[in-house]
Amino acid sequence: MQSARELFSRSGYESASVDDICREAGISKGAFYHHFPSKQSVFMDLLNEWLSGVDQGLELLRSGQSDASQGLIHMADILPEILRTAEGRMPIFLEFWSYASRDPKLWKSATAPFERYREYFANILAGMEPAEAADPQAKENAALAMMSLAIGLLVMGVIDPKAADWGSAGRESMRMLLAGMKGKTEK
Repeated sequence: MQSARELFSRSGYESASVDDICREAGISKGAFYHHFPSKQSVFMDLLNEWLSGVDQGLELLRSGQSDASQGLIHMADILPEILRTAEGRMPIFLEFWSYASRDPKLWKSATAPFERYREYFANILAGMEPAEAADPQAKENAALAMMSLAIGLLVMGVIDPKAADWGSAGRESMRMLLAGMKGKTEK
């Protein structure tokens, strides 16, 4: 997997072949296919490995919070670490998603993490006090807004890592979103 990650980073997803990965790793094609059915499965394992680290970080930051709103705000503290570990990977992810968009089955697998995170945020919001988000549709929309916020911050942070303190930007953006859910315009 390390060889595939390095090769994808250097050559791009589409340019890297199974032969190239095997040569880079010093293994036979038979050994490759013993562990992975395809190049796509290697990529998905790499993506899921990265997302597993994101999941662990989110849960760790959320676990110490008694209030859902504060937990969501506190989760933004992981953004700098996500950006650090995403360094060099975002162009590969974008290239892969472009490639996957032409294959419905692969697209479903490649975008499943987005749905999982939307559900994750929707479940957190579902547990909030009715006064914070009385309408179930508002909670679903807020979950989509949180996903959009997270993806936007991630992309902006990868494009220009020094443009902002991304942890602070994430916390303040989440505060603004939650304040809007409460019908307030201030913190």
